[in-house]
Amino acid sequence: MTTPAAHVPHEPLASTPQPSQSPSQAQEGQPPSRERAAARRSAVPAERGRLAIADGVVEKIAGLAAREVPGVYALGGQFARTLGAVRERVPGRRQPDVTQGVKVEVGERQAAADLNVVVEYGLPIADIAARTRANVIEAVERMTGLEVVEVNIAVTDVHLPDEDPDQDPDPENPSGARVR
Repeated sequence: MTTPAAHVPHEPLASTPQPSQSPSQAQEGQPPSRERAAARRSAVPAERGRLAIADGVVEKIAGLAAREVPGVYALGGQFARTLGAVRERVPGRRQPDVTQGVKVEVGERQAAADLNVVVEYGLPIADIAARTRANVIEAVERMTGLEVVEVNIAVTDVHLPDEDPDQDPDPENPSGARVR
């Protein structure tokens, strides 16, 4: 007696076109598209329960991924960075706010991010933005299973080498006045 092959509900047959797969992809036996893979990852938990990923979770992932890119000095505008520096000096605060300069929108299957970036002087801004975008997309998609539909990057400032905030003021001119 032969038993019929078991059909796994979340794994479509290769010859059956799926909503996110064109008929030509199914007929040609092409590997699943990125959209289909993301939909499949999202569909499995939906069969047994709901998964909700908070905006703050995706903001942290995106912020950390952006900061990993060489040439990204900081995230956030001048005011946000100044406020963040004050907060970091408050006793009891262990780490900086990694969501500073990051805003995201999270849906059931997709996410979008807006980043405000400060880059190092002398480096190609377009290359830094492209590497930042790629790193954020990879990290968010890998950790959450969400499809990242866009990562908008606004370069808000360029960090100059002589603008180091940890640099001590001139001992002979502590006020920083240009004239005496």
